[in-house]
Amino acid sequence: MRDILRKKIIAVCDNKIEQKGSNVGLSFYAFFANKNDDPQLLMEAATWWIMTNKFDHFEKAIKIKQVIEAMDSAT
Repeated sequence: MRDILRKKIIAVCDNKIEQKGSNVGLSFYAFFANKNDDPQLLMEAATWWIMTNKFDHFEKAIKIKQVIEAMDSAT
């Protein structure tokens, strides 16, 4: 996963957790504007979400952030 996507996911998770609490759920669409201006990055996120992690449509932001941080510490 590209660094830009990891950073974006963490920033969005942090923001949503701050706004709505630790129980907030997100879909991978939360990391993108309603405009499809970077289809390759969107597909990268979708593949990571659906194929790699087999996440449900909505997952807890805290869980998503923990998975990303675990990836960072594994490299």
